[in-house]
Amino acid sequence: MSKPAEPVSVIILDKKYQFACSTEERNELIEAARQLDESMSEIKDTGRLLSLERIALQAALNYSAEILALRRQETQRQEKFDSKIRNLADRIDDELSES
Repeated sequence: MSKPAEPVSVIILDKKYQFACSTEERNELIEAARQLDESMSEIKDTGRLLSLERIALQAALNYSAEILALRRQETQRQEKFDSKIRNLADRIDDELSES
């Protein structure tokens, strides 16, 4: 059974928006909105005349690029970890076969 949604108000670029989410997701939504507001404000403050749509798209692209970089780093970390585990398993096998 899904949890009932409750309204949550956030302010992004001085405009109030209302969303619905579960009680458990409320704090994450508020924090995400705060970060988005900060990001969009920085983009707006660059001084270029950008529409709200362009500012939102730029913020979304920035977040997408950040997510891709984090995924790439995680993949590299996982590959390095897997390699170390394989090496340790090989060393254990070698030691056991010598006994």
